[in-house]
Amino acid sequence: MTLAETPMLEWSRIDTVLLDMDGTLLDLNFDNHFWQTHLPQRYAEARGMSPEAGREELMARYHGRAGTLEWYSVDFWETALELDIMRFKEEVAHLIDIHPHVPAFLDAVRASGRRVVLATNAHHKSVTLKMARTGLTPRFDAIVSSHALGAAKEEQAFWQRLAEIEPFDPARTVLVDDSLPVLDSAKIYGIAHLVAVKRPDTQRPEKDTGDYPAIDDFSQLMP
Repeated sequence: MTLAETPMLEWSRIDTVLLDMDGTLLDLNFDNHFWQTHLPQRYAEARGMSPEAGREELMARYHGRAGTLEWYSVDFWETALELDIMRFKEEVAHLIDIHPHVPAFLDAVRASGRRVVLATNAHHKSVTLKMARTGLTPRFDAIVSSHALGAAKEEQAFWQRLAEIEPFDPARTVLVDDSLPVLDSAKIYGIAHLVAVKRPDTQRPEKDTGDYPAIDDFSQLMP
């Protein structure tokens, strides 16, 4: 097998573990279903449109904000769409699920004495909902949302501000993330160990992970 198929981290060179949430620790199926199916349906109902027209209109609005902090903001979309986003999320919250071997991985990393930080673009309201559903909160040393830092992970400002509140040595840090733009941003910042996720959404095919080493599940990264 190639390195791209089975990345082996040199744990002796790592002190800090930065982890994405949606698509990395948690199944992206919830988010994809919510934003692409459930919310467009509710949006169409609220405006007396056909489901197809509602979805088409929302997709265009999403596209215009992609990669920005607003794209990830519950507050932004609640205002822009005049809808109760969190109430609608609760309607499909049963789809929130943890990827295989995640709890065991988090426990093993913390037991090894390394610092474990959830670094997510998700809005704090979404983080609260998902942590309540999964019970993962005690397994992190810190949980940081890009909204608290005023910059998305795709921006260099995110990593600069993260380092101010959560000091880490980029050369001795690993980031696991399912987003290529985020991994690219982290690489530019200097984070030395970068790992992608092959299948963020268990209901969809594997995605392109570029030149980054990628995992099928977290059993492949155990320290």
